[in-house]
Amino acid sequence: MLISVYIPFVVTAVVAVLAPVMARRLPPRPAAWALACVALVTAAGWAGALALLAFTGVAQIPEIAEEGRWSAAVMQAEDPVYLAVAAGSALVLAAGVVSLAVAAVRQARHLLWARRECARLPGDLELAVVDDDAPMAFALPGAPGRVVVSRGMLRCLGDVERDALFAHERAHLRGRHHLFQALWRLAAALNPMLRPLASAGGYVLERWADEEAARRVGDRKAVAHAVGRAALASTASRRPVLAVNGGSVPQRVRALLGPPPARRSLPFVAGGLLLAVCCASLVNAASDSDQMLDRAQSAHVATHTTMASAPAAEHHRPHADGRTR
Repeated sequence: MLISVYIPFVVTAVVAVLAPVMARRLPPRPAAWALACVALVTAAGWAGALALLAFTGVAQIPEIAEEGRWSAAVMQAEDPVYLAVAAGSALVLAAGVVSLAVAAVRQARHLLWARRECARLPGDLELAVVDDDAPMAFALPGAPGRVVVSRGMLRCLGDVERDALFAHERAHLRGRHHLFQALWRLAAALNPMLRPLASAGGYVLERWADEEAARRVGDRKAVAHAVGRAALASTASRRPVLAVNGGSVPQRVRALLGPPPARRSLPFVAGGLLLAVCCASLVNAASDSDQMLDRAQSAHVATHTTMASAPAAEHHRPHADGRTR
């Protein structure tokens, strides 16, 4: 367990380094799904490893061992985790859980705000044009979601570029990209090492919508022009939601001016193997911890049984005259 329990931390560090690089080289739609799987597995592995370290360390405290009815000596001999490591793991885990709760409340409020804004928008169509001179365009998730664009933005774009803009924002709604965003933000709240992954995920979602718009419009260059002009004209809205000017705009434009990204299977296979190693190591560590606890409990029972039988043997030991006590 001493080695396997730390493997999820190593996997998380590798993911944090490689995710931004791979997000820019892989097709955006499968990359988004891959990043979602990576976020779930590594966040769970992170929390599980911290919990195991905290438990195995705290379990060595004699008072706690006595309450739990296991042998502290056996725990110390089989898996000596320093109390400082256990305490640090417990604090980090507690901070992550609190951060996760705060982020969950924030995401819930954000979705409720988006639904209220959808209901307030004029008209019943998916596209809502607001009378505002400030250039802005974004997608609001809801039931159903709405594409919001201002008259100021429409004046900045030509007909084909408008179609590209609408297709981009509709792709956000069809793909339910707000759920991907929420997942990455919650995972990063629990595990701060996943913040680069969450940032890369935002870029991937914009690239996903770009490629979907290019496929529907049939002109990659027109989509690139629409993205560039919208980014130059836009002023940040008060609460941007899946806006066309999100992500790294120069890199998105450069990608659209080139050919569609080629499909690659090797990075996904390698990532799957990495996640499998993370899961296997955590399962192995949990199994070792369970077996260690069983042995510690058996040793505790044996010790107390021996102590209980000693007075009885002393009581029945015969005297010199043949009488028993």
